[in-house]
Amino acid sequence: MSSDTIRRLLGTKLPIIQAPMAGVQDSALTIAVCQAGGLGSLPCGMLNTDNLVNEIRRIKAATNAPYNLNFMCHDMPAYDEKKHSEWQAQLAPYFDELDTEYDKRAKSPSRLPFNHAVADAIEPFSPEFISFHYGLPDPDLLARIKQWGTTIVSSATTVDEAIWLEERGADGIIAQGIEAGGHRGMFLSDDINTQTRMSVLVAQLANKVNLPIIAAGGIGNNRDVKAALLLGADGVQIGTAYLLCTEAKTSQLHRLAIKSDRSQHTALTTIFSGKPARGIVNRAMKELGNVNPMVPAFPYASIEMTQLRSHAEKRNSDDFSPLWSGENTSGCKEISASELTTQLSAGC
Repeated sequence: MSSDTIRRLLGTKLPIIQAPMAGVQDSALTIAVCQAGGLGSLPCGMLNTDNLVNEIRRIKAATNAPYNLNFMCHDMPAYDEKKHSEWQAQLAPYFDELDTEYDKRAKSPSRLPFNHAVADAIEPFSPEFISFHYGLPDPDLLARIKQWGTTIVSSATTVDEAIWLEERGADGIIAQGIEAGGHRGMFLSDDINTQTRMSVLVAQLANKVNLPIIAAGGIGNNRDVKAALLLGADGVQIGTAYLLCTEAKTSQLHRLAIKSDRSQHTALTTIFSGKPARGIVNRAMKELGNVNPMVPAFPYASIEMTQLRSHAEKRNSDDFSPLWSGENTSGCKEISASELTTQLSAGC
């Protein structure tokens, strides 16, 4: 497909999507990318409807450019008392070390799936673009969004997932390579062995789907952008490179980790949320294991770790912090996201 095809899909001057990164950004980063001609994204899965509406209003007040709202489509299992009790027992020594106790009243997860209440909140804005993680919403919800004229894309980590998305009405595919930071978008299988690098996945999808392909994972500079397009991608999605930008809300501890040699060692882990996600290796990952069978189901697993994180960070420690990052941090720069977007897209 031509570069004009992806620009029509995104509605932007540039073939670049800023990856939505919950916990390290708000609308400020979204706006900066939009103003530079890219598609700025707002992660919405951890926002209540009031905050979501306020963030959209900030975006629309600052720019007339298209923007991306990102939501999750995960199933919500029941809270498992037994599983959490066992996990809390395993984490008890860390709470003792931090001279605190686990608050057992906390049972509400921080990540919720897209639903009709959220659709009610955003419908008045007729969003031009929505991206999903973990598949697509139920057919009735998807049909409702389509009625708004919204462009819909979702993450695929395998050929099977991409075909599934195409058959169910997606307008584009985000090909998420295993080197990408943050949560894997895998939804047809829990088997990490199915995951592959971005370059391989893009090549596979080019022969299997007829939708625009957006490459994600390991893209840190202008050369990487051009290489992904040469591989057959129609556009790119970039997250890690924006983590040090002035508009990002990345914590100081997280920033220091990214700028240090520690960022050369990332791994997939389930201990912070219950689903595989890539981050810089820290004490919790080393001692609890990157993938621990005791971890409760997503998204409830974050309840205990969030409490540990909060207490540790007050002591200036990132021992229990999810330091989400892709394998390639070489493109991280302490500059405006607008300037970085311009640099990434030069000549594209």
